[in-house]
Amino acid sequence: MFFFKERKKRKQIVKKQEQDQKQQNQNQQQQDFLSTDLNKNLQKLQNIYQNCMDVVFRQFKISGKTKAVLIYIDGLANIEEIDASVLTPLMKENNTKEDTDQLVYVNHILEQKLTVSKVKKVQTITECVEQISSGNPVLLIDQQSEGFALGLSNWEKRSIEEPTAEAVIRGPREGFTESLGTNLSLLRRKIRSPQLKTKSMKIGKYTQTEIVISYIEGIAEQDLIQEVETRLNRIKLDGILETSYIEELIEDNPYSPFPQVLNTERPDVVAANLLEGRVAILQDGTPFVLIVPVSFYSFLQSSEDYYERSLISTVTRWLRYLFLLISLLLPSLYVALLTFHQEMLPTTLLITIAASREKIPFPALVEALLMEIVFEALREAGLSLPKQAGSAVSIVGALVIGQAAIQAGLASAPLIMVVALTGIASFTVPRYPAGVTLRMLRFPMILLAGMLGLLGIMLGLLMILTHMAALRSFGVPYLSPMAPMQGGEMKDVLVRAPWWKFNTRPRLTDTDNIRRQGPNQKPNLDHGDGKTSKGKGGS
Repeated sequence: MFFFKERKKRKQIVKKQEQDQKQQNQNQQQQDFLSTDLNKNLQKLQNIYQNCMDVVFRQFKISGKTKAVLIYIDGLANIEEIDASVLTPLMKENNTKEDTDQLVYVNHILEQKLTVSKVKKVQTITECVEQISSGNPVLLIDQQSEGFALGLSNWEKRSIEEPTAEAVIRGPREGFTESLGTNLSLLRRKIRSPQLKTKSMKIGKYTQTEIVISYIEGIAEQDLIQEVETRLNRIKLDGILETSYIEELIEDNPYSPFPQVLNTERPDVVAANLLEGRVAILQDGTPFVLIVPVSFYSFLQSSEDYYERSLISTVTRWLRYLFLLISLLLPSLYVALLTFHQEMLPTTLLITIAASREKIPFPALVEALLMEIVFEALREAGLSLPKQAGSAVSIVGALVIGQAAIQAGLASAPLIMVVALTGIASFTVPRYPAGVTLRMLRFPMILLAGMLGLLGIMLGLLMILTHMAALRSFGVPYLSPMAPMQGGEMKDVLVRAPWWKFNTRPRLTDTDNIRRQGPNQKPNLDHGDGKTSKGKGGS
């Protein structure tokens, strides 16, 4: 009873806070516009930035007569450019005409004296705060109801490097950084068409994080773009610090273990997905870009698949699928065979396993769970420790613990081999979120195998496939193009067809622009003179 009273009281408090916030926003909108009185504007901004020692209010006079103030944050604005392009020309401005109209005079200053390429007019206190927080100095002039945001931000940013989590043998070596401007420029270098569109918005009550939606007009479906905008506009949080916040708030099924949004650090991956009709979501402050919609097979495709020859990429993809099954099913098969189906093992192998398990005090189910948990702990320890120590601890720890477990009689040698092979197989999944999902599902599969044998494994697989078939990513079936079956789309699922086979884009949208290359792209042995290379060679 006490719980329900507290819950009701909490709802009333939250409702009252929302009403107060709504009233406060209405009052603020009424008093938000800049005044022609510079002192009033300055007082409002000083109250907002009270106890902010890094916010600078530089008051000066234009041509020694007109009062003005420049507001910026130390460390975010380019001080050298402020001195050279703003303060110096304005303070040295000579106004010889005493009766010059104020508006004409201000426009003259902006057009003739300010050597700043990007100038934006601001009319409210809120706009001033947004620009100042973004690193752009704001210039306020007396008797003017408009301010001027100057594009002189100077954010510290790291250089462009190759993503460590998505390294390739052949392909571009550049990756996104934490600077949104840099990331957009990298994307523009890949797609130089003006059809590449970018829409900006801000999310986060306190962080005011800039989010950019990117797509190619004419390829991406308009309904998809509107759905992405709707889901992003619905987000009301105190702050967005990484795209993982957005990912959890826009996915179709938040309780599913399977990722429904693709994240990447590579500009070429984003460009390739945009060319297929998908939408990218970029965020300032993180190198990870979100891509929607996606299917399950998107997490099993590596960017390197498209930089190697099709035959090599196809074989590599088959190996990837094989090791995916090994990573999910091998420990559970080991438990099921030893617990319920010993007759399925060759006699020699069964005798060897039985001899190695002679002194093991645990059943196969407990033994497998124990070793899998230890292996996962070692993997997490290797990720959390510093680079220099992480790899050494994970490798040495696995060797020492495995050997000690065998000698202590806590685990058998065949199980150590199974766990090691499973761990190696899980590393072949190119996308980390998909690999984590397989690690999570491995444990319930082991439990089902220990309780029901092969029947439990089949039951677990049916449950997983049923769940995946019901999933959607922004309306696109998660198992497409296999379920529902789309024969024309299979050229990039189980195999990686040659580039001259990719005549049309994936059926993610209903746009008419589905053709992605011209006809007759298949290489022709005819060199234009009617003779083939075989004829010239004489064999």
